[in-house]
Amino acid sequence: MIKKERLDKVLSNMGYGSRKEMKQCIKNGRVIVNGQIAKNNSIKVDPYKDEINIDGEIIEYKKYIYIMMNKPKGVISSTRDPFSSTVLDLLDRKYLSFSPYPVGRLDKDTEGLLILTNDGRFTHKLLSPKNRVNKKYYVEVDGYVDEKHISLFKDGIILDDGYKTLDSKLEIIESNYISKVYLTIIEGKFHQVKRMFEAIDMEVVYLKRMSMGNIKLDEKLLPGEYRELSKEEIQNFKKE
Repeated sequence: MIKKERLDKVLSNMGYGSRKEMKQCIKNGRVIVNGQIAKNNSIKVDPYKDEINIDGEIIEYKKYIYIMMNKPKGVISSTRDPFSSTVLDLLDRKYLSFSPYPVGRLDKDTEGLLILTNDGRFTHKLLSPKNRVNKKYYVEVDGYVDEKHISLFKDGIILDDGYKTLDSKLEIIESNYISKVYLTIIEGKFHQVKRMFEAIDMEVVYLKRMSMGNIKLDEKLLPGEYRELSKEEIQNFKKE
């Protein structure tokens, strides 16, 4: 049984404003519940069943949110940082009421796919090593990457701390002074991609995450832009 909540609390939780602001909004007749103008902010509603309309917009109440962001360079994959901007600073206020957090991390200078959510089970499935979720990166490397490196990465790379990575897939796009490759890994060790190339005396000069599992970065998203995952994207990943 769903517990009914005060109307002003529901609207505040959805990020439309503070409780005080929502009380004034209701008082001004800007909120309609099930076709009737709400006259009292203390009325209780079932946000999953009652139709709530604010300023002509019907709200969609949800327990969890799932956001795909094209993380830009220069921001931290964290919920807070005393010295730098974080990915949460890029989000609209209406999303912050859900207390989302980044699923895993991308370095400050790394771009690409970052998922933000408040769903712990979804997070665990993405990050748990036993689930072997592929993470695909586009990498530009200072140095010649050639065919011999493909088997090297497949067999595992020994990092600077002696750890041998699990098998990974290296795909060469262009071999040159600055080589361009795709690298797919199934782990998420600290600075792993950079350290893997450092182990073969090469330096990563550009790094962008392209996908996690079957969730692919939307090519329409510019750095710093984001959108909610579609129901199909969420369901497909949960089935994976």
